[in-house]
Amino acid sequence: QVQLVESGGGLVQAGGSLRLSCAASGSIFSINSMGWYRQAPGKQRELVAAITRGGNLDYSASVKGRFTISRDNAKNTVYLQMNSLKPEDTAVYYCKCNVRTRDLLFSPPNDYWGQGTQVTVSS
Repeated sequence: QVQLVESGGGLVQAGGSLRLSCAASGSIFSINSMGWYRQAPGKQRELVAAITRGGNLDYSASVKGRFTISRDNAKNTVYLQMNSLKPEDTAVYYCKCNVRTRDLLFSPPNDYWGQGTQVTVSS
């Protein structure tokens, strides 16, 4: 199985910065895409940013230019640097990884989710 552990959330004033981390562990053979999603109260979960194993990037229009996603393949870790935070960025942030596990090498990879970390931006 695969476990994703997120860290780095918290309370910050508008204009501030936070850095989220998500470390994957377990029976990992390879990780394809890694991404961050968020869900605000009363809203659907939405993509924030994603990065492929080859480094291709995708950002939500609402965070482009303020957030930066990166990954360390050797550590099976994905990061989200969040700058110029706004109150509307307040949400629970989840990481998702598309993983091929060692016991299912010849099956399609599966998506795994972290438990979520709260980010609160005060005005």
